Amino acid sequence: MHDSERVSVEPSHYVILSLALVASAPGLYMGLTHADISPIAGALIFGVAVFGAAFILSWAAEAAQIDISESLAVAILALVAVLPEYAVDFVFTWKSAHDPQMAHYAIANMTGANRLLVGLGWPVVLFVAILATKRKELVLDKSQRVEIFYLAMATIYSFTIPLKGSLTLIDTVILVTLFAMYTRRAAQMETVEPELIGPVRILANMTTAMRRSMTVLFFLYSGAVIFFVAEPFAESLIHTGELLGIDEFLLVQWLAPIASEAPEFIIAITWALRGAANSAMKALISSKVNQWTLLIGTIPLVYAISGRSIQPFVLDLLPEYGPRQHDELILTAAQSLFAVAVLVNLRLNRLNGILLLGLFTLQLIVEQIRLEVAAVYIVLALIYHIAHRKHLWPTARTGLGLKE
Repeated sequence: MHDSERVSVEPSHYVILSLALVASAPGLYMGLTHADISPIAGALIFGVAVFGAAFILSWAAEAAQIDISESLAVAILALVAVLPEYAVDFVFTWKSAHDPQMAHYAIANMTGANRLLVGLGWPVVLFVAILATKRKELVLDKSQRVEIFYLAMATIYSFTIPLKGSLTLIDTVILVTLFAMYTRRAAQMETVEPELIGPVRILANMTTAMRRSMTVLFFLYSGAVIFFVAEPFAESLIHTGELLGIDEFLLVQWLAPIASEAPEFIIAITWALRGAANSAMKALISSKVNQWTLLIGTIPLVYAISGRSIQPFVLDLLPEYGPRQHDELILTAAQSLFAVAVLVNLRLNRLNGILLLGLFTLQLIVEQIRLEVAAVYIVLALIYHIAHRKHLWPTARTGLGLKE
């Protein structure tokens, strides 16, 4: 983008930017000063700070696309999109090397974020797109087979984790390698630069030097907020559950991901309303790939560094919790398998959306039937894969970059 090119900026963009800064500032201050605050107030203040920082981070990532190469933009965006979620999960993982109970929350946060993306994010974008365009279904671009293929590879491998009952550095190597292969292949694909939305337009109208400086400043500020807020936010959630008699596992599983994923959801919904549902779905599918490869893959690495020894991250180490971590991973992997089966033909219709949202809502409300819902996901996935079997090889071919 040249300095002479300008985009329209509305007064509301300045208001939104100011609100994000105001929302994140108190949490940053309290995180820096280690202020004494009640768990409930802490969960609220630190959660709002993560929410505001995630917005600022997303705007910085969009602005970066103006000035850097597409390949580098893809690599940065792949990491940036889920940074808030990583920060919270890494806090639990780091502490779990010294307190086994924290491992319980690390799995809760990771599985909750993954299921929220697919079970809520995808259907909402679909239904918004249907309302906005008056079409019966959402047809994805062929380039999105790249995300679908690597999500399929990560999903197939993910079933081995609950089966062997641990995460090891071997898993780190395999899953991080999958992420690297995905990022490299995505960078090779021809993409259309997404429309700039919201306060990022303010940055787009600046001179090149000023825009780059502000983009770096946005990255540094949002990164600082997330770094200093992640730990007190995680602790506040646990203590809030203890005070209110709410299952801390569920608070960590759903409240933390909602705070970190909400900005991405809002941007995706905005794109869908403007007729760019493909870009919206691409962003959400990409986030799912990132979380199902890099986030899971780095858990045993963080655990080993914290514990200063090469040891596996063992599931369900505390008998009082039962096989909950195992069940959560099975359910998340099963949902992911069904998600791949739904998308492999590059079409998402009302029935698909209802099934994704309905099953997600069911397992959320009736927690005791996690494995039954997982079985339903797997059966539906098999049915869909058989029905869409002619699309399997084209998806693999595109994912691997093979010539037609």
